[in-house]
Amino acid sequence: MTLSESIRTCFTKYADFTGRASRSEFWWWFLFTFLTSAALSVVSDKLSAVFSIATLLPAIAVAARRLHDTDHSGWWQLLWFLPIIGWIVLLVWWVQEGKASARFDRPS
Repeated sequence: MTLSESIRTCFTKYADFTGRASRSEFWWWFLFTFLTSAALSVVSDKLSAVFSIATLLPAIAVAARRLHDTDHSGWWQLLWFLPIIGWIVLLVWWVQEGKASARFDRPS
């Protein structure tokens, strides 16, 4: 998946917490939001904050779908509130290759 495909997919699935997200979809989205927020903060901190708030829900959704791809529940994102250890666990799961489990696949 390319950067533009990832951005389009994440905005299309703005609040879709079902299904799966590939590694490339997740990491391209992460790069897009990070670089855009950094660039906007140079222009205006308020503009950067508005962008960050606007992309918060799709970021949570794509992270949940990424965890589904590694056969974990999206609720594991709550580990983010556990400094260092939680961050490391989430990072390891996010970089893992997807698993062939049907548990989080979309119903037909």
